[in-house]
Amino acid sequence: MGADIHARLLPGGSALDAFPPAAGADIDGMQLTTDPRPLTAGPLRTLPAEADTVTADRRVAAPAALPAQSFVFPSFTTRRPFARTGHPRSAAVAWNRKYARIITAADALVVFAAALAGHLVWFGLAPAPLKIGSFTTTYLVVSAVVGCAWMLALHVYRSRDPRITGIGTDEYKRVINASVVLLGSLALATVVFQFDVSRGYFGLVFPTGVGGLICSRWLLRQWLQAQRQRGRYLSKVVVLGRPRDVRYVVHQINAKSRAAYQVVGVVLTGKKREYLDVDGTRLPVVADERKVVDAAARLRVDAVIVAGPTKGGSRYVQELGWELEESSTQLILTTGLTNVAGPRIHSRPVEGLPLMHVELPQYAGGKHVLKRGLDIVLSGAALVALVPVFLLLAVLVRRDSPGPALFRQERVGRGGEVFEMLKFRSMVQTAEDDLAGLLDRNEGSGVLFKMQQDPRVTRVGRWMRKYSLDELPQLWNVFLGHMSLVGPRPPLPREVAQYGNRVHRRLYIKPGLTGMWQINGRSELNWKDGVRLDLYYVENWSLAGDLIILWRTVQMLRRPVGAY
Repeated sequence: MGADIHARLLPGGSALDAFPPAAGADIDGMQLTTDPRPLTAGPLRTLPAEADTVTADRRVAAPAALPAQSFVFPSFTTRRPFARTGHPRSAAVAWNRKYARIITAADALVVFAAALAGHLVWFGLAPAPLKIGSFTTTYLVVSAVVGCAWMLALHVYRSRDPRITGIGTDEYKRVINASVVLLGSLALATVVFQFDVSRGYFGLVFPTGVGGLICSRWLLRQWLQAQRQRGRYLSKVVVLGRPRDVRYVVHQINAKSRAAYQVVGVVLTGKKREYLDVDGTRLPVVADERKVVDAAARLRVDAVIVAGPTKGGSRYVQELGWELEESSTQLILTTGLTNVAGPRIHSRPVEGLPLMHVELPQYAGGKHVLKRGLDIVLSGAALVALVPVFLLLAVLVRRDSPGPALFRQERVGRGGEVFEMLKFRSMVQTAEDDLAGLLDRNEGSGVLFKMQQDPRVTRVGRWMRKYSLDELPQLWNVFLGHMSLVGPRPPLPREVAQYGNRVHRRLYIKPGLTGMWQINGRSELNWKDGVRLDLYYVENWSLAGDLIILWRTVQMLRRPVGAY
């Protein structure tokens, strides 16, 4: 099929769609025939007017005893004259394949370099023998085998899939998962075949290789994002749906600087209009829902994104997929599960019925034990390493304004438990008493109070806030277990008192020193977006995701956004 349907969400399909029976075939007492007349319009094409009992979007089955009714299978209909070989999307396909080849070459370089470096460090230049039963080989051969197996694992885990490379965390997760599974398989092989392998050698090769793979993917991603910011290597798309749904999808695409799509037009259902305003930009309405395929061919788009439910329902989407079969245009469906991460969604077709299984979030268990262990190790190491920085900042705060160096404030943690959070004092000592006189100048949204030019902030406090240095004492809260390194923003009791039922889900896990809120704009986010990001993290967090958030936090400290 030429149309690539993302997420395999094509409702309304059946076994008959994929394997249409021949004309006149008898199925369970029903006889099917094929109407030889071509379709004349498009998705949703219709037959000539005189065929009032047959439409392109209807399969008609009649008992064998009755006169056979006309039946049209999409596979037998006349298609639009798409020239597959000359379709403009071939350029997009070409750079996708080129980027995949670049990633493959970089992976091979890193993997074999790590294997060779491990051999040189552990064994030197001399060949190191390894006996496996009655067979003797060398670690150079083992290095080559490990390298090939590693490349195969990366391929099997689809770590170079164009749909995940260059955006999101799935690419890194698949690299890590493939490497861990390979290491486990090798460890199992040593037990099964009973040969003694150098643990020090593998202890060097795998950490070096995984670190190198992550770094090479990150560097390639930086290059790709720089190209996309110049308007290159973007997939041109048309978004179809109701105005509200289209606005949401386009906003999300535009809000993510790393998005791989360029919206060139929209197709709206309902009331006709010439353009749609999205975030101050006018997007042209390029067609109505009946002429989507014509617009896709005319604009040379790479994909049609269906945003939310359509007027024709699953039947419309099914026929739209049929119409796109002859082109290389992809069909992408949004699920509406905006706060559910991809790894929690599993597609499982049952007799032509596409079912989506959504894993429920877990708020206890082994993952949380590992998260706590990571918190203790990293926060403890940071507390020891940053002692000189703490002393310097404490002196600067005390000299800048009267009052203690540390500011203590009650915050609400997991399950509504109140704890005392530590910060370096960045405001005058009377800040809490002065708040009442500033409420009418609040620039924040929702229950948050924020002022970009807050008169209570001290001179030292202003630049500490810019680089988040005032929050370093919270490492002690992390070490004690009140907070985690990564999590939702720790709220004040007065904020929690105004929470709705949905927002209370932020309290299902420990608040974090950093999190989705901090790496996506901080105070520049409105209340609704901040809640959405926190709830997304609560339900979809992972250890690999936490490490990526920590890394992005370090990047944000170099180029702070929304910190005041």
